[in-house]
Amino acid sequence: MLSHDRVACVTLQPLRLVAVCLLLFSGFASGVSGAATEPTGEDEIDLAEIVRKPEYGNYRGYAEFKMAHYASAKRIWEALDERSFGEAAFNLGILYEDGLGVTRDMERALAYYRRGAMLGSPKAMFRVGVLHWLGAPGVAVDREEGRRYFSMAAAAGDSEAQRYLVADNSGADPKDPVFRADKALAAGRAEEYTAILKAAAEAGNVRAQTRLAWSYESGRGVGRDLALAAQWFSTAAQGGDGEAMYALAVMYRTGAGQKKDEPEAEQWLQRSAAAGYPAARADLKRREQTR
Repeated sequence: MLSHDRVACVTLQPLRLVAVCLLLFSGFASGVSGAATEPTGEDEIDLAEIVRKPEYGNYRGYAEFKMAHYASAKRIWEALDERSFGEAAFNLGILYEDGLGVTRDMERALAYYRRGAMLGSPKAMFRVGVLHWLGAPGVAVDREEGRRYFSMAAAAGDSEAQRYLVADNSGADPKDPVFRADKALAAGRAEEYTAILKAAAEAGNVRAQTRLAWSYESGRGVGRDLALAAQWFSTAAQGGDGEAMYALAVMYRTGAGQKKDEPEAEQWLQRSAAAGYPAARADLKRREQTR
């Protein structure tokens, strides 16, 4: 899930992502704790298969997240986190920051983000950077720490972190709608966050389109709507956003939000990697290493 918003997708941009990625995650949600529904029958989770094939497992976790099966997503990501899969730690941070299927716990969320960063997740690096740069309930402003994590994320290829580092002394262009949205979210104003993104997305801002997609996917500041999330991911992907391309790849591969289509999934994954999105590149690299 999660744009940075969210889920490390896959991940969560946004402030996240997924996501991220996300969830790419990226890289969001309204903060209302959601009831999780466990899949049954043919959809039962095979954790042994998931840890044997981490990329498949991460995709499956995103699919469960997209369908609001938060307890199932948590089980999958915990199993991957035990094997030191950085994107899983980032995604667990999203669940605890937004209170999705768990009690909201910012301290625990930050610990997961830091772990994800240590394990190499660019989305986790970016999220820690934003939390310290702008501050958040339970997280004090610490520009030095924020800059350190932005530098890590930028070195790993995260374009959002690069924008923060090259912008003016305030840390970003105050006229940038995505930065204004980030500030609103840091202050706990989720509805304002989404409203700013929606206006910018409708005006053609590709970064805002991806962030808005994550908001619809997770329900941050707006009602959950997977169809609208898919629509905005598609619009942003067509506009050249690598994170949105990755999110579409996951949707087509898992059948969550789009009709399952393996060739389409592969095409968007390759295009995402070509656009420089770190999670897509990492997935392709791991796939090559396991052949």
